[in-house]
Order: sequence, then C-alpha cells, then structure tokens
Amino acid sequence: MPLPRSLSVTSLSGLDDWTEEFDLGDAVLFEIAWEVANKVGGIYTVIQTKARLTSEEWGENYFLVGPYMENSVRTQVELIEPTNPALKRTIDNMNSSGCKLYFGRWLIEGSPYVVLIDVGFTAWSLDRWKSELWENCGIGVPWFDREANDAVLFGFLTAWLLGEYAAQCEEPPHILAHFHEWLAGLGLVLCRQRQLPVATIFTTHATLLGRYLCAGSVDFYNNLHKFNVDKEAGDRQIYHRYCLERAAAHCAHVFTTVSHITAIEAEHLLKRKPDVVTPNGLNVKKFSASHEFQNLHAHSKARIQEFIRGHFYGHLDFNLDKSVFLFIAGRYEFSNKGADVFLEALARLNYLLRVNHSEVTVIAFFIMPARTNNFNIETLKGQAVRKQLWDTAQTVKEKFGKKLYESLLVGQLPDVSKMLDKEDFTMMKRAIFSAQRQCLPPICTHNMLDDSSDPILNCLRRIGLFNSSSDRVKVIFHPEFLSSTSPLLPMDYEEFVRGCHLGVFPSYYEPWGYTPAECTVMGIPSVSTNLSGFGCFMEEHIADPSAYGVYILDRRYRSVDESCSQLTSFLLQFCQQSRRQRIIQRNRTERLSDLLDWRYLGRYYISARHMALAKAFPESYYYEPQDPSSVSGFRYPRPASVPPSPALSRHSSPHHSDDNDDDDERYNEDLEAEKDRLNIRQPHSPQYRDKSEKKNKKLK
Repeated sequence: MPLPRSLSVTSLSGLDDWTEEFDLGDAVLFEIAWEVANKVGGIYTVIQTKARLTSEEWGENYFLVGPYMENSVRTQVELIEPTNPALKRTIDNMNSSGCKLYFGRWLIEGSPYVVLIDVGFTAWSLDRWKSELWENCGIGVPWFDREANDAVLFGFLTAWLLGEYAAQCEEPPHILAHFHEWLAGLGLVLCRQRQLPVATIFTTHATLLGRYLCAGSVDFYNNLHKFNVDKEAGDRQIYHRYCLERAAAHCAHVFTTVSHITAIEAEHLLKRKPDVVTPNGLNVKKFSASHEFQNLHAHSKARIQEFIRGHFYGHLDFNLDKSVFLFIAGRYEFSNKGADVFLEALARLNYLLRVNHSEVTVIAFFIMPARTNNFNIETLKGQAVRKQLWDTAQTVKEKFGKKLYESLLVGQLPDVSKMLDKEDFTMMKRAIFSAQRQCLPPICTHNMLDDSSDPILNCLRRIGLFNSSSDRVKVIFHPEFLSSTSPLLPMDYEEFVRGCHLGVFPSYYEPWGYTPAECTVMGIPSVSTNLSGFGCFMEEHIADPSAYGVYILDRRYRSVDESCSQLTSFLLQFCQQSRRQRIIQRNRTERLSDLLDWRYLGRYYISARHMALAKAFPESYYYEPQDPSSVSGFRYPRPASVPPSPALSRHSSPHHSDDNDDDDERYNEDLEAEKDRLNIRQPHSPQYRDKSEKKNKKLK
C-alpha cells in the first residue's frame, strides 16, 4: 500500500508564493524543548542549528526554554540579567515562589536568549502536580518513571512561566509557544487547560509508540492501521507517556512532524493529521573555492589511514590508496538503524570482491555507543607500535639525510651501500620484529561489558567477518562517540565523516535522519532508505538521487533479503568507481546542501508559526494556507554529463583507466554546478498579513 500525501504543504515550491512580510510587532516566541543547551539526541541539533534563522526573524522577542543542566551551562551558556522587563519580573516572581530559573545567552550561532529551569529544585511539588494532572486531565504518572517525572515538573513549570509572563505584560500579549516532543508537551496541555492567551505548536520528531514497535521487530508500516494503540502502549509500559504525547498533539493549535513518513505514522498512532511537515535543516557553510572541501576530505582521510596502519599492523597486506572507507553512526538500535542489513550486505560484498579478485579493500566503521569498561589493549598496542615504527623511520631518515648532505657538499655522489651502517639495520630489524603479530586485528576497539550478547559482535561471528587476510571487507566497531581528545582515534565526528567515502544508514525507523543529511552537506555520498524522512525528501526533489551520491534503499516494498541484495549492489557499484568518478560524485553531493539549508527549510517553521498565531488570535492575524493541489514541486534533473556509476556509464568496458578523455569532454564542473544552482529558488517573505488590511483591500 503506497504512503499517501495529505498535508497542506508538500514541497519546497509550495511556499514560493510568499510576497508580503508581516510585522511581528508585540508577538513573542517561546520555544520549549528538553534539548535546549542539553545534548541528548537529534532534537538538540534541530534547535541549535535553527536558532540563528529564528533569531534573525524574531530578534529580542525569541526565547528558548529548557532544563538547567549545570555541566552543560558551564560550557554553553553565558548567564546574564533578563533584558525584557516583563520576563525579568516573571523570573523574579517565580524564583521568590520556590522556583529556580536562570536567564542567559546560548553560545551558539545566533546567540539566542535561554530561560533554563531547574526541575530538581521544585521536586517537592511533584506529588501535588501529579494529583492535579490526574484530576484535570485523567493522566496518571507512576512514581518509578524518572523521565516522566521530569516531564511533569518541566511541563508545570513551563506553563507557570508562560502564564506569569502573560500576567506581567502591560498590554495583552501575543505569545507563541512551540513545544518539541512529549517531554515538553505537558506544558502545552496545561496552557490550553488553563486557557492561557498562548498560540501553541507541537512538533513530534518521532512518535514514542512507533519507536518501541519498530524496536520489537514488527511489520510496522504494513500494519499501521491495525494497531490497538492503547493496548500496545500498555503492553510496553509507556501508556502514561503515550497519553502525554497524544494529548499535546490534540491540544495544539498547530501540529507538525518532521517528514511525510512520520506524518502518516502520527495520523495512525496519535490520531491527528499534522497541519504542516517541517523538514530538518542545517546551517550550510559554503567554501569560497569549490575544491576546498575536497582538500578537507583528503586531509581527514590521511588521518584515518594513520589509525588503520596502527590497527592492522602486522596484517597490513592491502593497499590503503585502493581502500574505501564506509561508516554507520548513531544510537545503538541494531534493527531500527539498519545495522543488521548493513552487516549482511558487507558479508555478501566480501564474497563478491573475493571471487572477482578485486584490488579494492573495504573498511567499515560502526560508530555506535555501547557499554564498555575501557579501550582494548590490542588496539592501543597497535597505535603504540605504529608510533614506534614512525619514530624509527624518522631517526634513520635524519641520519641518512645528514650523510647525504655531507657527501653532496664535497661534490661526490653518495655510495648508497655505505649510507646506512650496521647499527641502522639492527634498529630497523628490531622495529620489524616488534611489528609482528600472532593474532588477527581486533574487531572492537573497546572491551565490551556484554560481549557475548552484543548484537553487532554476534552478527559478525555468524557471518564470519574477522579481519582475516583473505577478507576484502574489514570491520572496526568503535562503541563510543568520536572525540578529538581520544587517545585512540583523535578526531571529531565532522572530521571523521569528511575523511570517509560513503555513509551507510539503511534504517528501518528514521523519522528524519540527520546523519545522511550531515554527509550531504559535507559532500560525502550516503545510503538512506525510503522509510527515512531524509530519503523521502531527496526522492521527491531529485530526479536521480544516486547520480548525486544519495542512494535510496527500498525498505518499504521489499523483503529484508531483497533490501540486503539491493544494498550490496549499491556498495559494489561504489567500490567499482574510479577515483575521478568519486570526486565528481562528491562535487554533486555537496551541491545538494542548498536543499538542506535552514534558509530554505526554515520557511516551513515560519508557516507553522503564522498558522498558529492566526488560529489563536484571529482578530489580529490572518493566514491563507496553500492549496496542496496547486503545488507542483520541483526536482533536480539528472546530470547531463557522464554518471559516476560504472554500471551505468561503462556497460561494455568494466576495466578502464582512472583518467579518461571521454569523461573530460562530457563533464564540465562549472556548467553543471550553474545548472544545479538554478533549481534552488531564492526564499521569499511569508504571505502573512494583517486581517484588517486584507478586508480594506477587498472593500476598495
């Protein structure tokens, strides 16, 4: 059954008709989320990257509201006195009533104001507020669910903040409150229950029940209309959380989700069709010269190669210059994130590369945090051995260079056989002997606490990928987030991504998918699926995604085995590309970053905010929604030059050189880039005007 589209705004061009800019005047925007200045998951990235655009639109009338986390505040927030008189009186009154609120600037792009609430300081009110929640809303929260308890405290304090601010304003205010996810949703429910003068928006980035159902290995998308949601939530002991999320979705003036796939999910599980889809964007930084990001790729790749030299010491029998680096990263959700499909595809790819005697070696990284107790001794030893070999080579090089220099000074050609003495050869032999290894290179860089039950390790044991010399696919499992301070792989995530060749994210449940989006912005090709918001978005706006380095895996209409075969085909085609073809593809991928820029995708949030203000304050604001039937959309056309895939561009000659004159004739980087730029329309101001002005125009 196809997934239908049933939303008011369905593509980027659907908002192209905005022609008039509305003066927000006395309107104030509060954006509430548990991830404000508190890095927990992907919502943190949404709010952090969107803050600059929202600050430019709302200026001094934009406030982010989140929890006070001391460790984060120390490094991310500059505490100051409130600049808004009404907000200052609000915070002072609440602090004098037994609360603890902080005000400051979040030290990110845009420097937005933040109001941080210490929920633990008011824990003494938890039982009273739970009773009030049960009496007024019929939602009971068990005592043992600490996360739900935090949601109750945060919700009541947020509603108190908004109500107090409305009371402190000298004139009737136009308050807009945007709530993200169920952890903040209770504040929205209380605003409506208390009839506060607040326009509300609720955004769900992933439904609670959807995530739990998919983790339980059910046929989720084919049975969306069949689930007994109350029973399923109760069976998983999340009924109270589900009730909070569903209540927020139904109480909001405007309900939004981050993708069409999540919109359909929300319609069935939360029983409300979203008003607007608000895709997630990023702040895209363009380089002054197009080749600069290619230079960054080369620099980061060299650092990854250094790590691999140490990791595979004693078994470095493959050519690093002919190696392809793949990676998967994110939360350790083995099935939801598609790690199971990726591993099966790697086993099949390993077989194909071996039987075809390919010279390409694939090194697949799994960057997924899990429970560990320390680094693997063998992994640390590998980096120490690499360092020792490097120091030995440098010592010999210095002695050789000095003797060579002295020989040239006296006008004689050096006798190479006398340049190195017996001591030098002894030193080099000792270094070679120290680099010998009796065991295979480790698969996991850390000591796992649950080694025997770890899903990735058990799958690797089943498919037999042990980093042996005969394997053309090597695997490195790094169960920890990357950090530049790591003694093992000292690289930030962004630097690591830039150094890889392909990101592989064959997720079964992925409401949006920031990992492939980040790859695209950095010019790194990626594999996504038609069950991820990012994959569906790219399919909608690009005629041939694979030509632009975005491979869309079909996990909607194919079985798991068929999806594995398709992914294997994608990976094999990628491995067969020449170096020049990969460079061309990276250039194309980087050009897609305009599609993911908040300058364009931010207009969806603008539309949702205008819609909410018009619904809550119809006497002051008017919003005319776009007719979905009139939206034609737009798509990047297929590149006119030779496609990067050898399976498509070289049917009859599978063995060809890296430098091909025919490619040079058919591929013009500047011309192709200019054509692609024409497919992105410049953003306009929103069609959002004063209702009385429109009436006056009609009367005239």
